[in-house]
Amino acid sequence: MQSREKLAELIGEALDAALQAGAFSLDQKPEIALERPRDEGHGDWACTVAMRCAKAAKKNPREIAQAIVSALPECDFVEKVEVAGPGFINFYLKNDALQNIISTVRTQKGDFGKGTLDNGPVKVNIEYISANPTGPMHLGHGRWAALGSAMANLMRHAGYDVFEEFYVNDHGVQMDKFGYSIAARYLQQLGQDAEVPEGGYHGLYVNDIAKAIIDRDGDKWLNADEHDRMIEFREFGYAYIMKIFRDITTRFGNHFERWQSEREMYLPSDEFDGKSPFEFCMNELREKGDLYEKDDAVWFRSSQYGDEKDRVIRKADGAYTYFASDVAYHYMKKLRGFDILIDIWGADHHGYIARVAAVLSAMGYPGALEVVLGQLVNLFRNGKPVRMSKRTGEMVTFEELIDEVGIDATRYYMLSRSTEQPIDFDIEEAKKQDASNPVYYDQYAHARICKMLRDEAGHSDEDNLDMDAIASECIPEDVDLSLLTDPSEFALMRKMGEFGDLIALAARDRAPFRLTHYAQELASLFHQFYTNCPVLKADTVELKQARLALCDATRIVMATTLGILGISAPQRM
Repeated sequence: MQSREKLAELIGEALDAALQAGAFSLDQKPEIALERPRDEGHGDWACTVAMRCAKAAKKNPREIAQAIVSALPECDFVEKVEVAGPGFINFYLKNDALQNIISTVRTQKGDFGKGTLDNGPVKVNIEYISANPTGPMHLGHGRWAALGSAMANLMRHAGYDVFEEFYVNDHGVQMDKFGYSIAARYLQQLGQDAEVPEGGYHGLYVNDIAKAIIDRDGDKWLNADEHDRMIEFREFGYAYIMKIFRDITTRFGNHFERWQSEREMYLPSDEFDGKSPFEFCMNELREKGDLYEKDDAVWFRSSQYGDEKDRVIRKADGAYTYFASDVAYHYMKKLRGFDILIDIWGADHHGYIARVAAVLSAMGYPGALEVVLGQLVNLFRNGKPVRMSKRTGEMVTFEELIDEVGIDATRYYMLSRSTEQPIDFDIEEAKKQDASNPVYYDQYAHARICKMLRDEAGHSDEDNLDMDAIASECIPEDVDLSLLTDPSEFALMRKMGEFGDLIALAARDRAPFRLTHYAQELASLFHQFYTNCPVLKADTVELKQARLALCDATRIVMATTLGILGISAPQRM
């Protein structure tokens, strides 16, 4: 158990004891919250419970704080406790409580900071990217690719059971328009007059697909039935784009456990006695009285479940809306046994949330849907907006960005801000190999530690060495950590001690961007320590070994943090 959790338990016990002793009275006890003081001179942890009790208890918060402090049980890791200011309770930990963090990290290694949930395993489905298979991924898809996998890694580390899913929008009119667009380019390349249909796809990639068909089949489809040709080209183009999707997401480090086809929502299934998932879902809604007909269309009574108005499921011409597929898809995800459904959407889909949530409420799952909305990515080069790709003259694709910038920098910059904020991504800044580039700065801290360990153990500068084994060669098991007393050493220990709480809270808030900030702070504190405290040239062998242990723990926490973000932790740079 972390010192924060232990302290919270002790404060809770002291609050109960003070209430039983009649020091003050409360109708309802507040939650015990602890935070890091901004000024390290005010201790390692601060508690504001006394100030939050004051109004209800009708008592001075300092008196309440003193009563709680007087009732605190003995604690072997607390050096002293003070009441400060208007009623803060400040805790100062003993040196060994901080020094023991090093041992804990080095024992637990990549499991450091892992949590468990109070109510047992929670099954979470995170669905992200979910691009239409009618064109290449754009920069927004790149942001969802980074965010979805980092959120999944973060929540797993916090104790959730997470499943990653890509929903393929492969059904409907837009797919047919894609097929007709390829057909137009195919005919044009064979010298025929043809026009891309209204609302079709004009990108150069469509020409590439058409050329691939010519390379395979020649002019076989020149005189074919128009509809048959569209079907053939639609399916060829679909497979072509899906291969690109799978290749780029694999390259980027995404691990989708399911690629769910929208088409399958409309295909008969043995699971539903020969009905399609869509038919099954519609029957369920109809039996509940949540569907009705008006103006020859079929409507869902979404206004009864928090939406601003009812929504059309099937239009008057018999065509189903996009919403119809989402109705069946989200219901099916719940039937697959997930407790929480997290969808990552672009901010322009904000108005769509209420209607999908309404479906789940109608099916008996209120509150099951969480939608994370992400803002746009604005691309710059040396501070100037980048509108078009130099190679194609069209939009810069996600693939082009990682080709130029690299996976690590792309991931880091895409994750550096809250999803509520747009990202200004400067290509040249992301490519810099110096301390002004935050991902380089963080990775350099890790690489610097690896080099120290290699040098001390007498190993050459090779990649992919077993750094845990090398650390064991030069750091004895009985290393004397009590020698670590410099303020910059304690600052590193405190920062590592925050990691477990960071994981729990960032996972709860679905906020992996906080880990980029944490990595920056950890790297900064390490570089300060490195400047202030000689390691390999420490005054004594024992102090050198203790400082190497501190470095090794920092290496492990940095690698774990970057790993959750999907970013590599290089051993040399």
